[in-house]
Amino acid sequence: MKRIAVLFAFFACFAVPAARAQNHVEVGAFAEYFRLNETSTNLVGLGARAGVNVNKYFQLEAEMGYDFTRAFSESFTNPTAQVVTIQRSNLHALHGLFGPKLQTGGRVRAFVTVKGGFENFSINNRPGTFAGFTSSVNDLRTNNVSGVLYPGGGLEAFIGPIGLRLDVGDEIYFAGGAHNNWKVSFGPTIRF
Repeated sequence: MKRIAVLFAFFACFAVPAARAQNHVEVGAFAEYFRLNETSTNLVGLGARAGVNVNKYFQLEAEMGYDFTRAFSESFTNPTAQVVTIQRSNLHALHGLFGPKLQTGGRVRAFVTVKGGFENFSINNRPGTFAGFTSSVNDLRTNNVSGVLYPGGGLEAFIGPIGLRLDVGDEIYFAGGAHNNWKVSFGPTIRF
């Protein structure tokens, strides 16, 4: 047993730095802002992404984001007073995207991407929690799911294996026509 542990430690001392030097995989988390133009609604949420380098300048990447419910206010005026009420919209959005990313080399990278995937809007009273996210994923087959095309670009900057990434793009979903929506995401990234 001790020999196996020593052999494993010896292998790890050489394999981990070699794998790190390759930078084959990137994983990250992000906060996102999604402007739903159809209803003039601003949604915010969280997501994660993973990418695999095909070579130094080309990467295949997948991401998923979940936008929480958003509150809105309504104002009513009558002769005696102005009344403002705040209501939950109960609108949630689930985004799933996959596609290529073309990038420059170096510590600071510019990139462009075109991804395809799905957009799922749901109106329900589930709270914006992890359980609400998993319920949205489980309900994908029974809810309204639209196809998505996402052209975008951005910058990422690294210090060693840790970096920050900013994406900006147009998330176009197709439901009775094309609907353009701005999407911005920002968050940490780790290279392996």
